[in-house]
Amino acid sequence: MKINCICFTLSGMNTAARIRDYLSGKEELCEDLHFYAKGNCFNGQEDPFCKIVSASLRDWTEKAFSQSDCLIFVGAVGIAVRAIAPFIKDKRQDPAVIVFDEKGTFGIPILSGHIGGANAFASELCEALGSTPVITTSTDINNRFAVDVYASENNLTISSMTYAKEISAALLSGDPVGFYGTFPVDGELPEGIYYADKMKRLRKAEGLDDRNSVSLGFVISPFYDQAPFHHTLWLIPKCVTLGIGCRKGTSMEKIAALIKKVLEDHCIFPEAVKEIATIDIKKNEEGLVNYCLSERIRLRSFSAKELKAVKGEFSASPFVWSVTGVDNVCERSAVAASGGKILVTKTTGDGVTCAAALSDWRIVF
Repeated sequence: MKINCICFTLSGMNTAARIRDYLSGKEELCEDLHFYAKGNCFNGQEDPFCKIVSASLRDWTEKAFSQSDCLIFVGAVGIAVRAIAPFIKDKRQDPAVIVFDEKGTFGIPILSGHIGGANAFASELCEALGSTPVITTSTDINNRFAVDVYASENNLTISSMTYAKEISAALLSGDPVGFYGTFPVDGELPEGIYYADKMKRLRKAEGLDDRNSVSLGFVISPFYDQAPFHHTLWLIPKCVTLGIGCRKGTSMEKIAALIKKVLEDHCIFPEAVKEIATIDIKKNEEGLVNYCLSERIRLRSFSAKELKAVKGEFSASPFVWSVTGVDNVCERSAVAASGGKILVTKTTGDGVTCAAALSDWRIVF
């Protein structure tokens, strides 16, 4: 986590130092930690841990906002609100923002409390400093399931923030919310959430159907071919590995076109793709490397020996064997990387082969 902290008074700098002392011992949490002071904090004395901000607060905030996972303001809430206001975009992108008063009495998350983790991080810092956390989000203060928190904690992509807000509102109002998943489920469903089939029975018992009432629920799945609710929110796990084989010199565009076709033909969310796998002699193929860079997807490679050792039935090709030393690249590499099972068998197009494997994933409540 990259954290930038700024203070505005000498008292605030003392609180910032307490935050620094705690975070300095949490290297696994804070990979990049910076402290700044704006104004006459040093009172004529230099402090090596805190850098003076010579730029305007707006310029400092613009840079820090775009580069940080969390911003901490030690000072008045109004200062922080005015500073970040021009740069707020979307709760799925904005960093966590936390405000501490200069004496460190209260810690207040003011932005990205759920997805950005500001609520949880503020509570942790307050416990360390002996401060009081001021949490204002409704699901937290009412101890209700928060779908955006759940998604963040489990690295799930949210398909619609509008439906996520509807789910939170329904749970707070005591209305039932449906659930459906394409993976095994561990644990009990949170209060107010019902499996899709039970949701239908509840609605039937109340004389409701989709013609006169909206059913609302969420689905945890990499597939978008099933929408069991009138308003369906998808939480998309990164659980699909694509195996790719290609001729030498194949362009990024040809690779992208086949991947797009495979995902669309099988109703797989692009957000579900965790990684791409191939044989080691293809790991430096410019088209493949550039595609992974453009999509920010990890590329993994395996030797022919490693691919031969993968168990299962695969589409064999004598030509591929003659070139690579293994009968199949795309299917074997997908299974080798995912540790799961084949989801899409070899698909060929324009000098590219693509297969998909599904990880052994579980839903945990």
